[in-house]
Amino acid sequence: MSTKLSIILGLILFSVSPFSGDCRTLSRKHDHNSSSLYGFNSQDTMRFGSVSSSTSNDCGFSSKEHDPAKEHTRESVKLRLRRREIKQERKRTAHSVVDLQIQDLTRIQTLHARFKKPKKQTNERVKKKITSDISLVGAPEASPGKLIATLESGMTLGSGEYFIDVLVGTPPKHFSLILDTGSDLNWLQCLPCYDCFHQNGAFYDPKTSTSFKNITCNDPRCSLISSPDPPVQCKSDNQSCPYFYWYGDRSNTTGDFAVETFTVNLTTTEGGSSEYKLENMMFGCGHWNRGLFSGASGLLGLGRGPLSFSSQLQSLYGHSFSYCLVDRNSDTNVSSKLIFGEDKDLLNHTNLNFTSFVNGKGNSVETFYYIQIKSILVGGEALDIPEETWNISSDGAGGTIIDSGTTLSYFAEPAYEIIKNKFAEKMEENYPVFRDFPVLDPCFNVSGIQENNIHLPELGIAFADGAVWNFPAENSFIWLSEDLVCLAILGTPKSTFSIIGNYQQQNFHILYDTKRSRLGFTPTKCADI
Repeated sequence: MSTKLSIILGLILFSVSPFSGDCRTLSRKHDHNSSSLYGFNSQDTMRFGSVSSSTSNDCGFSSKEHDPAKEHTRESVKLRLRRREIKQERKRTAHSVVDLQIQDLTRIQTLHARFKKPKKQTNERVKKKITSDISLVGAPEASPGKLIATLESGMTLGSGEYFIDVLVGTPPKHFSLILDTGSDLNWLQCLPCYDCFHQNGAFYDPKTSTSFKNITCNDPRCSLISSPDPPVQCKSDNQSCPYFYWYGDRSNTTGDFAVETFTVNLTTTEGGSSEYKLENMMFGCGHWNRGLFSGASGLLGLGRGPLSFSSQLQSLYGHSFSYCLVDRNSDTNVSSKLIFGEDKDLLNHTNLNFTSFVNGKGNSVETFYYIQIKSILVGGEALDIPEETWNISSDGAGGTIIDSGTTLSYFAEPAYEIIKNKFAEKMEENYPVFRDFPVLDPCFNVSGIQENNIHLPELGIAFADGAVWNFPAENSFIWLSEDLVCLAILGTPKSTFSIIGNYQQQNFHILYDTKRSRLGFTPTKCADI
């Protein structure tokens, strides 16, 4: 086993350099009659991970007054999140683990770097007005039934992210987008595509859609988007609103901010099916796009900011959504679920726990879902980690976020060192430590022992408000072979924040309740929902 892994690792160690970076620029011609980006130098950022942000100024909307008569009863809308057929064995290879870690680390660098970026100060009254207007997206007289879509695991593509299927435009066309609670902007690769990454399927073409409409540069909604640097001057009333968002290792999207119709499939309580159109959904039409997006057509954001898909649906389904991710080793005919609106079954679950979201400080990003850790438990034993390790600093650094776009969980130093040493201490009495795998640490040689006889310590997170989240061992360990199991937790520098990734979240029904500013979680066999 040692020889095989050494050969593999000797070939892949050169790729594990997530904290390096470079910057380049390119210049492409663009039709100035259709976009503000004519002659714009598309930026190629440093090596960072995956986040989107929104900025705004003191502009407001001139909007219609709220009509109480149009209030409607909100019901939940459910999206079925399917997995791709996984054509690999249950055990993961060293190659796949390294690939996932590289993607995670580039993502973490973006998340960390985002709070360092200077932020525009926004008048809170104007900001609330903008958010209120954004949420009125084609609201019907009554809430529709269950909305069913698909989301696939990206494991077959070497990605730890999840993909959701959407229909965009009129007539509607199918696109597969990455689902991301750490991002706000919804965007697609868009024709004309001057610099685009490979995707599965055709690019979105706004000229073929009768419902596409550019947002102009003097529209108050344009203030919500991150503009190119240097900004493009607004010279006419019909000039489009340009945007620039940066994501990963030379990953970014640049294009025109626009509105479009997103079509969803509806399933009624009687089992019937129909289509419902979400009109005037704000999104980015990306003409320059680079990065590690694993064949997706773009991204669907579920962050806390006003541009996210969940925020724009608030007038329809309220201020909450939830998801339940099936075990990655589950049968391919089972599916994960995404639910917009209040899920009564979840709220009535006897084991449902809540912990409060916390507000950031300084330059911390409004997109992220911060939670406040108090202590960590390994095998039921509370670890001696200074509580200040988990706090958000005055400049916005540190803290802990929950994130669907990061695969593994990451804890800032010195917490990580203490956590992994405690796992090693509890394990090495029964299983030899394997030290030759440089990515995950510690790893253990369990050869000759049947899997159901292997006892792995469990991880628990105690929050400052008294809630405790206990994870089964399978959410904290990865099997690299029949004989080798590794802790699926890694470390980040002290100045960055900690992240609870989607691997840790498997088989938990997780509720994001932004109205009450809280995160709910309960153990659930997600395949049975």
